[in-house]
Amino acid sequence: MLYVRPGRLSDLDALEHMARTAQPVLHSLPHDRKALEARVALSEDSFRAEVDFPGEEFYLFVLEDAASGKLLGTASIVAAAGYSEPFYAFRNDALIHASRELHVNRKIHALTMSHELTGKSRLAGFYIDPSLRGDAAAHLMSRARMMYIAANRKRFTPEVFSLLLGVSDENGVSPFWEAVGRKFFGRDFADVDVASGGRSRTFIAEVMPSYPLYVPLLPEAAQRVLGEPDEHALLAYDIQLEEGFEPDRYVDIFDAGPVLTAQVDRSACVARNESRVVRESAASTDATAAYLVASNRAGDFRCVLAELPHERAAGAALSGAARTALDVQDGDTVRCVPLHQRGSGGDIDDSADNPQGVGQ
Repeated sequence: MLYVRPGRLSDLDALEHMARTAQPVLHSLPHDRKALEARVALSEDSFRAEVDFPGEEFYLFVLEDAASGKLLGTASIVAAAGYSEPFYAFRNDALIHASRELHVNRKIHALTMSHELTGKSRLAGFYIDPSLRGDAAAHLMSRARMMYIAANRKRFTPEVFSLLLGVSDENGVSPFWEAVGRKFFGRDFADVDVASGGRSRTFIAEVMPSYPLYVPLLPEAAQRVLGEPDEHALLAYDIQLEEGFEPDRYVDIFDAGPVLTAQVDRSACVARNESRVVRESAASTDATAAYLVASNRAGDFRCVLAELPHERAAGAALSGAARTALDVQDGDTVRCVPLHQRGSGGDIDDSADNPQGVGQ
Protein backbone atom coordinates (compact mmCIF):
# COMPACT_ATOMS: atom_id res chain seq x y z
CA MET A 1 0.00 0.00 0.00
CA LEU A 2 1.43 3.34 -1.11
CA TYR A 3 0.42 6.42 0.83
CA VAL A 4 1.34 10.10 1.01
CA ARG A 5 2.22 11.82 4.27
CA PRO A 6 4.15 14.90 5.41
CA GLY A 7 7.92 14.56 5.27
CA ARG A 8 9.86 14.58 8.53
CA LEU A 9 13.44 14.85 9.72
CA SER A 10 13.70 11.07 10.08
CA ASP A 11 13.33 10.92 6.27
CA LEU A 12 16.48 13.00 5.79
CA ASP A 13 18.71 10.22 4.40
CA ALA A 14 16.12 9.14 1.81
CA LEU A 15 15.38 12.74 0.82
CA GLU A 16 19.09 13.48 0.44
CA HIS A 17 19.38 10.50 -1.92
CA MET A 18 16.46 11.84 -3.99
CA ALA A 19 17.99 15.31 -4.06
CA ARG A 20 21.30 14.00 -5.38
CA THR A 21 19.91 11.54 -7.94
CA ALA A 22 16.89 13.39 -9.36
CA GLN A 23 17.42 14.77 -12.83
CA PRO A 24 16.59 17.52 -13.59
CA VAL A 25 17.28 19.24 -10.27
CA LEU A 26 14.59 19.37 -7.59
CA HIS A 27 14.69 22.93 -6.26
CA SER A 28 12.63 21.93 -3.23
CA LEU A 29 15.42 19.55 -2.11
CA PRO A 30 18.85 21.22 -1.71
CA HIS A 31 21.91 19.01 -2.27
CA ASP A 32 23.60 20.36 0.84
CA ARG A 33 22.53 18.24 3.82
CA LYS A 34 22.35 21.13 6.28
CA ALA A 35 20.24 23.19 3.87
CA LEU A 36 18.03 20.16 3.24
CA GLU A 37 17.63 19.58 6.98
CA ALA A 38 16.56 23.20 7.42
CA ARG A 39 14.08 22.78 4.57
CA VAL A 40 12.51 19.69 6.13
CA ALA A 41 12.42 21.40 9.54
CA LEU A 42 10.58 24.34 7.95
CA SER A 43 8.06 21.88 6.52
CA GLU A 44 7.49 20.26 9.91
CA ASP A 45 6.99 23.70 11.47
CA SER A 46 4.60 24.69 8.66
CA PHE A 47 2.37 21.64 9.14
CA ARG A 48 2.21 22.29 12.90
CA ALA A 49 1.65 26.03 12.71
CA GLU A 50 -1.71 27.74 13.13
CA VAL A 51 -2.04 29.63 9.84
CA ASP A 52 -4.68 32.24 8.94
CA PHE A 53 -3.16 33.30 5.62
CA PRO A 54 -0.30 32.05 3.41
CA GLY A 55 3.21 33.25 4.17
CA GLU A 56 6.65 31.67 4.22
CA GLU A 57 5.31 28.16 4.89
CA PHE A 58 6.66 25.21 2.91
CA TYR A 59 4.95 21.81 2.88
CA LEU A 60 6.95 18.72 1.91
CA PHE A 61 5.14 15.44 1.19
CA VAL A 62 6.59 11.97 0.65
CA LEU A 63 5.27 8.79 -0.94
CA GLU A 64 5.90 5.78 1.30
CA ASP A 65 5.50 2.06 0.71
CA ALA A 66 3.76 0.95 3.92
CA ALA A 67 5.08 -2.62 3.57
CA SER A 68 8.77 -1.75 3.28
CA GLY A 69 8.90 1.76 4.73
CA LYS A 70 10.81 2.90 1.62
CA LEU A 71 10.24 6.40 0.27
CA LEU A 72 9.44 6.37 -3.44
CA GLY A 73 8.56 9.96 -4.21
CA THR A 74 8.20 13.50 -3.02
CA ALA A 75 6.31 16.68 -3.87
CA SER A 76 5.79 20.01 -2.16
CA ILE A 77 3.72 23.17 -1.89
CA VAL A 78 5.14 26.66 -1.50
CA ALA A 79 2.48 28.67 0.34
CA ALA A 80 3.50 31.98 -1.28
CA ALA A 81 5.96 31.86 -4.19
CA GLY A 82 8.65 34.52 -3.93
CA TYR A 83 7.76 35.35 -0.32
CA SER A 84 11.20 36.83 0.38
CA GLU A 85 12.21 37.64 -3.22
CA PRO A 86 10.05 38.13 -6.32
CA PHE A 87 9.18 35.05 -8.37
CA TYR A 88 10.05 35.70 -12.01
CA ALA A 89 8.51 34.40 -15.23
CA PHE A 90 8.06 35.63 -18.79
CA ARG A 91 4.58 36.94 -19.60
CA ASN A 92 3.49 36.24 -23.17
CA ASP A 93 2.06 39.55 -24.42
CA ALA A 94 0.58 40.60 -27.75
CA LEU A 95 1.83 44.02 -28.89
CA ILE A 96 0.11 45.90 -31.70
CA HIS A 97 2.31 47.62 -34.31
CA ALA A 98 0.22 49.73 -36.63
CA SER A 99 0.60 52.46 -39.25
CA ARG A 100 -2.46 54.13 -40.77
CA GLU A 101 -0.35 55.55 -43.59
CA LEU A 102 1.03 52.16 -44.61
CA HIS A 103 -2.22 50.29 -43.81
CA VAL A 104 -0.30 48.03 -41.44
CA ASN A 105 -1.78 46.51 -38.31
CA ARG A 106 0.21 43.62 -36.90
CA LYS A 107 -0.09 41.75 -33.63
CA ILE A 108 3.38 40.69 -32.47
CA HIS A 109 3.99 38.31 -29.59
CA ALA A 110 6.58 39.41 -27.07
CA LEU A 111 7.93 38.04 -23.80
CA THR A 112 8.07 40.48 -20.89
CA MET A 113 9.76 39.82 -17.55
CA SER A 114 7.09 39.65 -14.86
CA HIS A 115 6.78 38.93 -11.15
CA GLU A 116 2.96 38.81 -11.14
CA LEU A 117 3.01 35.23 -9.85
CA THR A 118 4.72 36.39 -6.66
CA GLY A 119 2.62 35.62 -3.60
CA LYS A 120 0.54 32.85 -5.18
CA SER A 121 0.69 29.30 -3.87
CA ARG A 122 2.82 27.00 -6.00
CA LEU A 123 3.04 23.25 -6.52
CA ALA A 124 6.69 22.23 -6.77
CA GLY A 125 9.28 19.47 -6.44
CA PHE A 126 7.36 16.55 -8.00
CA TYR A 127 9.45 13.37 -8.16
CA ILE A 128 8.57 9.67 -8.53
CA ASP A 129 11.09 6.84 -8.27
CA PRO A 130 11.72 5.41 -11.75
CA SER A 131 11.27 1.88 -10.40
CA LEU A 132 7.52 2.39 -9.98
CA ARG A 133 5.35 1.08 -12.81
CA GLY A 134 2.15 2.65 -14.09
CA ASP A 135 0.98 6.17 -13.42
CA ALA A 136 -1.25 5.54 -10.37
CA ALA A 137 1.54 6.42 -7.91
CA ALA A 138 2.29 9.63 -9.81
CA HIS A 139 -1.38 10.64 -9.64
CA LEU A 140 -1.39 9.97 -5.92
CA MET A 141 1.85 11.85 -5.24
CA SER A 142 0.94 14.88 -7.32
CA ARG A 143 -2.73 15.27 -6.48
CA ALA A 144 -2.41 14.58 -2.76
CA ARG A 145 -1.16 18.16 -2.55
CA MET A 146 -4.47 19.45 -3.87
CA MET A 147 -6.29 17.22 -1.39
CA TYR A 148 -4.33 18.97 1.35
CA ILE A 149 -5.04 22.41 -0.10
CA ALA A 150 -8.76 21.59 -0.37
CA ALA A 151 -8.85 20.66 3.33
CA ASN A 152 -6.76 23.65 4.49
CA ARG A 153 -7.96 26.59 2.42
CA LYS A 154 -6.69 29.36 4.73
CA ARG A 155 -3.11 28.20 4.27
CA PHE A 156 -3.10 28.88 0.52
CA THR A 157 -4.17 31.45 -2.06
CA PRO A 158 -7.41 31.07 -4.07
CA GLU A 159 -5.33 30.48 -7.20
CA VAL A 160 -2.40 28.07 -7.37
CA PHE A 161 0.15 27.49 -10.11
CA SER A 162 2.91 25.14 -11.15
CA LEU A 163 5.94 25.59 -13.37
CA LEU A 164 6.76 22.56 -15.52
CA LEU A 165 10.02 21.56 -17.09
CA GLY A 166 10.59 23.00 -20.58
CA VAL A 167 11.96 21.15 -23.60
CA SER A 168 15.61 20.09 -23.58
CA ASP A 169 17.51 17.62 -25.75
CA GLU A 170 19.09 14.35 -24.60
CA ASN A 171 22.16 16.31 -23.42
CA GLY A 172 20.09 18.68 -21.30
CA VAL A 173 20.49 21.58 -23.76
CA SER A 174 17.48 23.91 -23.85
CA PRO A 175 16.86 25.63 -27.23
CA PHE A 176 15.26 28.58 -25.45
CA TRP A 177 18.15 28.98 -23.02
CA GLU A 178 20.67 28.87 -25.86
CA ALA A 179 18.70 31.59 -27.69
CA VAL A 180 18.05 33.87 -24.73
CA GLY A 181 19.52 33.02 -21.33
CA ARG A 182 23.04 32.20 -22.46
CA LYS A 183 23.26 35.59 -24.20
CA PHE A 184 22.82 37.35 -20.86
CA PHE A 185 24.38 34.94 -18.36
CA GLY A 186 27.12 33.41 -20.47
CA ARG A 187 26.78 30.16 -18.52
CA ASP A 188 25.22 26.72 -18.92
CA PHE A 189 21.54 26.32 -18.18
CA ALA A 190 22.11 23.73 -15.43
CA ASP A 191 24.46 26.05 -13.49
CA VAL A 192 22.04 28.98 -13.46
CA ASP A 193 19.04 26.73 -12.86
CA VAL A 194 20.58 25.49 -9.61
CA ALA A 195 21.69 28.98 -8.58
CA SER A 196 18.22 30.42 -9.18
CA GLY A 197 16.75 28.22 -6.43
CA GLY A 198 13.29 28.17 -7.98
CA ARG A 199 13.18 31.48 -9.88
CA SER A 200 13.29 33.68 -6.77
CA ARG A 201 16.64 35.42 -6.93
CA THR A 202 17.31 39.11 -7.42
CA PHE A 203 20.16 38.39 -9.87
CA ILE A 204 17.50 37.28 -12.37
CA ALA A 205 16.14 40.82 -12.57
CA GLU A 206 19.68 42.22 -12.60
CA VAL A 207 20.85 40.15 -15.57
CA MET A 208 17.80 39.22 -17.66
CA PRO A 209 16.37 41.86 -20.04
CA SER A 210 13.73 44.21 -18.64
CA TYR A 211 12.49 45.13 -22.10
CA PRO A 212 10.23 42.87 -24.24
CA LEU A 213 11.74 40.05 -26.29
CA TYR A 214 9.97 39.88 -29.65
CA VAL A 215 9.16 36.22 -30.32
CA PRO A 216 9.48 36.42 -34.16
CA LEU A 217 13.11 37.50 -33.71
CA LEU A 218 14.00 34.33 -31.79
CA PRO A 219 15.41 31.29 -33.63
CA GLU A 220 12.73 28.89 -34.85
CA ALA A 221 13.93 26.18 -32.46
CA ALA A 222 13.34 28.49 -29.50
CA GLN A 223 9.91 29.56 -30.78
CA ARG A 224 8.78 25.95 -31.15
CA VAL A 225 9.35 25.10 -27.48
CA LEU A 226 7.54 28.11 -25.97
CA GLY A 227 5.09 26.78 -23.40
CA GLU A 228 5.81 23.14 -24.29
CA PRO A 229 6.53 20.58 -21.53
CA ASP A 230 9.57 18.33 -21.79
CA GLU A 231 8.89 14.62 -22.31
CA HIS A 232 9.87 14.03 -18.67
CA ALA A 233 7.14 16.46 -17.61
CA LEU A 234 4.32 15.08 -19.77
CA LEU A 235 3.00 12.85 -16.98
CA ALA A 236 2.93 15.76 -14.49
CA TYR A 237 1.31 17.92 -17.19
CA ASP A 238 -1.49 15.40 -17.84
CA ILE A 239 -2.11 14.86 -14.13
CA GLN A 240 -2.54 18.56 -13.53
CA LEU A 241 -4.90 18.91 -16.48
CA GLU A 242 -6.93 16.11 -14.87
CA GLU A 243 -7.03 18.16 -11.67
CA GLY A 244 -8.29 21.24 -13.51
CA PHE A 245 -5.13 23.24 -14.20
CA GLU A 246 -4.87 25.15 -17.47
CA PRO A 247 -1.94 26.66 -19.39
CA ASP A 248 -1.57 30.36 -18.61
CA ARG A 249 0.07 33.27 -20.40
CA TYR A 250 3.36 32.76 -18.54
CA VAL A 251 6.40 30.65 -19.41
CA ASP A 252 9.59 29.90 -17.53
CA ILE A 253 12.32 32.50 -17.93
CA PHE A 254 15.04 29.90 -18.47
CA ASP A 255 13.63 27.05 -20.61
CA ALA A 256 10.19 28.47 -21.59
CA GLY A 257 8.38 25.60 -19.85
CA PRO A 258 4.62 26.04 -19.32
CA VAL A 259 3.02 27.64 -16.29
CA LEU A 260 -0.28 26.00 -15.34
CA THR A 261 -2.80 27.71 -13.07
CA ALA A 262 -5.99 26.63 -11.33
CA GLN A 263 -8.69 28.27 -9.26
CA VAL A 264 -8.86 26.14 -6.11
CA ASP A 265 -12.67 26.38 -6.04
CA ARG A 266 -12.83 24.86 -9.53
CA SER A 267 -10.24 22.14 -8.99
CA ALA A 268 -11.36 18.51 -8.94
CA CYS A 269 -10.31 18.08 -5.32
CA VAL A 270 -12.78 20.80 -4.29
CA ALA A 271 -15.54 20.59 -6.90
CA ARG A 272 -15.77 16.77 -6.76
CA ASN A 273 -15.07 16.34 -3.08
CA GLU A 274 -17.21 13.94 -1.06
CA SER A 275 -17.12 13.39 2.71
CA ARG A 276 -17.63 9.71 3.45
CA VAL A 277 -17.79 7.62 6.60
CA VAL A 278 -15.19 4.87 6.93
CA ARG A 279 -16.47 1.33 7.20
CA GLU A 280 -14.84 -2.07 6.97
CA SER A 281 -14.30 -3.34 3.45
CA ALA A 282 -16.59 -6.19 2.44
CA ALA A 283 -17.39 -8.10 -0.72
CA SER A 284 -19.74 -6.05 -2.89
CA THR A 285 -21.28 -6.29 -6.33
CA ASP A 286 -21.57 -2.50 -6.64
CA ALA A 287 -19.58 -0.81 -9.41
CA THR A 288 -16.43 0.83 -8.07
CA ALA A 289 -13.91 3.41 -9.26
CA ALA A 290 -10.52 4.66 -8.12
CA TYR A 291 -10.67 7.45 -5.54
CA LEU A 292 -8.17 9.64 -3.77
CA VAL A 293 -8.96 9.22 -0.08
CA ALA A 294 -7.48 11.60 2.49
CA SER A 295 -7.58 11.94 6.26
CA ASN A 296 -6.36 14.74 8.46
CA ARG A 297 -6.56 13.38 12.00
CA ALA A 298 -4.98 15.82 14.45
CA GLY A 299 -3.32 17.55 11.51
CA ASP A 300 -1.47 14.37 10.43
CA PHE A 301 -2.43 14.36 6.74
CA ARG A 302 -2.52 11.04 4.88
CA CYS A 303 -3.71 10.14 1.36
CA VAL A 304 -4.13 6.83 -0.49
CA LEU A 305 -5.76 5.44 -3.62
CA ALA A 306 -8.69 3.07 -3.06
CA GLU A 307 -11.52 1.46 -5.00
CA LEU A 308 -14.85 2.81 -3.71
CA PRO A 309 -18.48 2.43 -4.80
CA HIS A 310 -19.85 5.25 -6.92
CA GLU A 311 -22.66 5.96 -4.45
CA ARG A 312 -21.66 8.26 -1.60
CA ALA A 313 -24.22 6.60 0.66
CA ALA A 314 -22.14 3.42 0.45
CA GLY A 315 -19.47 5.17 2.52
CA ALA A 316 -15.75 4.51 2.31
CA ALA A 317 -15.29 0.75 2.47
CA LEU A 318 -11.55 0.58 3.07
CA SER A 319 -9.24 -2.39 3.47
CA GLY A 320 -7.33 -2.84 6.68
CA ALA A 321 -4.13 -1.70 4.96
CA ALA A 322 -5.79 1.49 3.72
CA ARG A 323 -7.28 2.28 7.14
CA THR A 324 -3.88 1.74 8.76
CA ALA A 325 -2.14 3.97 6.22
CA LEU A 326 -4.76 6.69 6.74
CA ASP A 327 -4.74 6.16 10.54
CA VAL A 328 -8.55 5.98 10.61
CA GLN A 329 -11.11 3.57 12.02
CA ASP A 330 -14.75 2.73 11.40
CA GLY A 331 -16.96 5.79 11.82
CA ASP A 332 -14.28 8.36 10.96
CA THR A 333 -14.88 10.78 8.10
CA VAL A 334 -12.52 10.97 5.12
CA ARG A 335 -12.34 13.20 2.04
CA CYS A 336 -12.88 11.30 -1.23
CA VAL A 337 -12.36 12.50 -4.81
CA PRO A 338 -12.67 10.40 -8.00
CA LEU A 339 -9.25 9.85 -9.53
CA HIS A 340 -10.45 10.42 -13.10
CA GLN A 341 -12.97 12.94 -14.35
CA ARG A 342 -12.19 12.91 -18.07
CA GLY A 343 -13.06 10.07 -20.40
CA SER A 344 -14.30 6.70 -19.17
CA GLY A 345 -11.18 5.79 -17.18
CA GLY A 346 -11.43 4.84 -13.55
CA ASP A 347 -9.33 1.76 -13.06
CA ILE A 348 -5.84 2.02 -11.64
CA ASP A 349 -3.44 0.97 -14.39
CA ASP A 350 -0.10 -0.43 -13.26
CA SER A 351 0.79 -2.11 -16.52
CA ALA A 352 2.91 0.46 -18.30
CA ASP A 353 6.39 1.71 -17.54
CA ASN A 354 6.42 5.03 -15.73
CA PRO A 355 9.27 7.45 -16.52
CA GLN A 356 10.89 9.43 -13.77
CA GLY A 357 8.27 12.01 -12.90
CA VAL A 358 10.19 15.24 -12.54
CA GLY A 359 8.78 18.42 -13.96
CA GLN A 360 7.91 21.08 -11.41
